[in-house]
Amino acid sequence: MIRRGELVLFAALLVLDQATKQTVLEAFGSGGGLAVTPFLNLVLVWNPGVSFGLLAGLGDARPGLLVAVTLAIAALLAVWLWREERRLPRIALVLVLAGAVGNLIDRVRFGAVVDFLDFHWAGYHWPAFNVADSAIVIGAGLLLLDGLVPRRAPASQAGGER
Repeated sequence: MIRRGELVLFAALLVLDQATKQTVLEAFGSGGGLAVTPFLNLVLVWNPGVSFGLLAGLGDARPGLLVAVTLAIAALLAVWLWREERRLPRIALVLVLAGAVGNLIDRVRFGAVVDFLDFHWAGYHWPAFNVADSAIVIGAGLLLLDGLVPRRAPASQAGGER
């Protein structure tokens, strides 16, 4: 079962993601951008594919296919979250799920995802991304970390019987 704090985190990420995307659409819908720091620009980039523009060449089948795949992945993540008891993986799953749903909303509304954070250095640009993408990456990183860190056995099992 999803806990209240997890539901609040999910909703907050979804609202933040959609609000920042709407702000960018209103500010840069007709083009342009804003240099925020020497290494960060705010821009409007439409991503018709998945991460880093992968699968952008699927043509007309792409939006429907990506929506279907995202829904399937979201369903699997929700089942995992429902069954997971440990705190760190639960938080990680909420982050990934919120990011997936945030980008899914864009795909349904626009047929592509709104990206706007453009980090760059010395002429090299990281692919533009958004709040949902950030949540997915952080959540996936936490899941990876959880999988790499050995778990301690509960105290009742630690020493075994003598």
